[in-house]
Amino acid sequence: MTKTNKLKKSFFSRGIVPDCPIYDLHGHMGPYHGLHINRETAAQADAALKRAGVHLLVFCHHSALVAPDIGNADNIKAVRAYPARLRAYCGVNPNYPDQVKKDVDSFDRYADVYVGFKFHPSMHGIPVTDSRNAPAWQFADTRGLPVLLHTWGGGATEGHPAVRKAAERYANAKILLGHSCHGAWSEAIQLVKDFPNVYLELCAVMDERGILERFVGELGSERIFFGTDYPWFNHHYYIGAVLGAGLSEDDCRNIFYRNANKILKIKRGK
Repeated sequence: MTKTNKLKKSFFSRGIVPDCPIYDLHGHMGPYHGLHINRETAAQADAALKRAGVHLLVFCHHSALVAPDIGNADNIKAVRAYPARLRAYCGVNPNYPDQVKKDVDSFDRYADVYVGFKFHPSMHGIPVTDSRNAPAWQFADTRGLPVLLHTWGGGATEGHPAVRKAAERYANAKILLGHSCHGAWSEAIQLVKDFPNVYLELCAVMDERGILERFVGELGSERIFFGTDYPWFNHHYYIGAVLGAGLSEDDCRNIFYRNANKILKIKRGK
């Protein structure tokens, strides 16, 4: 690995890298119970993304995950208000299987909004391979769509054993390991080696120095996506952490935008 020069110098001196677009594939939006989240609206997100040089945020509104009476309506509203910089994952809450089926059936109606699906097994207390998730999985598998999973460690609900079962069952879906099975780094690496449809995502990974370097050293940079969990975490911190990891400029560009361009089929708004 070689240290990035131009990108790192530009970012640390100006807070932005104009010729290196950033695609953040793990975001959220809206309020969340029990805490204050700054910059929770779509307008605030658009301004923050512009300031950090983030060209695209793919997010799932908190309401789509925790408020079945609202569901994905807030995803649709936010993207249509700021189509040049936002796209959404269709949130899947398997505690309401009838709603999951309705969301899947309406997916094509919102082709300008959705890029794929978001599962959060720990939040819902249901494993990613549970049959109540099947309609979304099957749709993503048929279409080859991205599926962002919340993954952590080795638990049966959200850990690498559950991911392995999903990857075997849905070989055509593009499975993004949100947080890269945080802490179970070796197992996450092995999943990417074993399954060509599994990818790593960097949200929370950057809290442990050296892990990104290990990922790139063992896997290369073509299967790694940039993500922040915005607005939970700060874009400038995460961008700086990637640029400070001692990777080559090509590796950084792969992580920041090239890899995302390969799996996202997006029609840009004006």
